[in-house]
Amino acid sequence: MATVELRFSALPEHVRTARLVAAAVARRAGVDETVLDEVRLAVGEACTRAVGLHQNAGISAPVKVLLIEEEKQFSIEVGDEAPHAPAGARAAGAAPGDADAETEEDEMGLAVISGLVDDVEVSAGESGGSIRMRWPATSSAALFT
Repeated sequence: MATVELRFSALPEHVRTARLVAAAVARRAGVDETVLDEVRLAVGEACTRAVGLHQNAGISAPVKVLLIEEEKQFSIEVGDEAPHAPAGARAAGAAPGDADAETEEDEMGLAVISGLVDDVEVSAGESGGSIRMRWPATSSAALFT
């Protein structure tokens, strides 16, 4: 199993770089060419979501992206360090409209990712969250050969 780790400052201009790196590593791992656009779009959505969560919470820690080649499978995990409130809870001090808009935007991003990727796991807690996406890989070539 080979893993590439990418960390970037939570700034929107770095999302494009994450998308390009993810597509290049996915191609190298043997993900079908016809799926690479979906990989790019899904990673862009996940990274944009993480950047937004960091910026809204005032977190200076970088967004973390893991690109993992496993046997017959390629995974991408995008992690954030923003605290996630339990479902239905409003962030302290947030106006009702602000919290509703953020929740709606978050749900829309997750819906887009779910539409692009068949195998998605979303986890969230007080210390951050992650989105793990998986695609089949046809190549058994190593990432760094």
